[in-house]
Amino acid sequence: MKGEKEHVLDAVENVLGYTFNDRSLLLNGLSHTSYINEQGLPVFESYERLEFLGDSVIELAVTHLLFEDFPEAPEGELTKFRSPLVKGEALAEAAARLGLGDYIFLGKGEESTGGRTKRSLLADTFEAVVGAVYLDAGFEVARGLVISLLEKNIHKLLKWGPGDFKSELQELSAKRKGAVPRYRMREEGPDHYKTFHATVEVGDRKFGPVAGTSKKEAEQGAARLAMKKLGWLGGAGARK
Repeated sequence: MKGEKEHVLDAVENVLGYTFNDRSLLLNGLSHTSYINEQGLPVFESYERLEFLGDSVIELAVTHLLFEDFPEAPEGELTKFRSPLVKGEALAEAAARLGLGDYIFLGKGEESTGGRTKRSLLADTFEAVVGAVYLDAGFEVARGLVISLLEKNIHKLLKWGPGDFKSELQELSAKRKGAVPRYRMREEGPDHYKTFHATVEVGDRKFGPVAGTSKKEAEQGAARLAMKKLGWLGGAGARK
């Protein structure tokens, strides 16, 4: 009869779509330091070492993808594209989509303070699990896993380009127009599958609507469109 740990490992393998040869790697990747300390286990059995390794694996996987997909892009542009894909927020989103927070082994104190939903903890666990896959199966398997799990973020990046266009538009609009951009939002579709349409006004000009799967995505798209039409869009985004 399987114990609790085995059931957790089964569940994580199922959501990853990968079966480990050495499941102790996955167990370590899911073991937070608070749990290790509480159980009196050696500190190296926590996810911290795998997190350190996984961070580099993720960066190399994303770098490799961008290097292949943008053969004419200069180093500076590739760096701009990579940054939002490997930062903690993107990794936390990927971990949340997998439901990794439900499977982390936590100490009672960390559990009581909402550790399972902490963005930094989710990002760290994602890195640790990737590190575990890398040690268990090698770079090509880990690379495929990283790209598939970050697919949503990569799709957004390729659609809109890198950068926080909403913040950039606000700054440039204030400097050049003496006005703050004004956004209008329209929603359509059922609650579980909404589409958002954003329009932005800069001075006496209106741009949009631009559709997105979230309000943030739609507003970013509208801001980018406004910057492009106003001739304020340069660098990596100028190619779009």
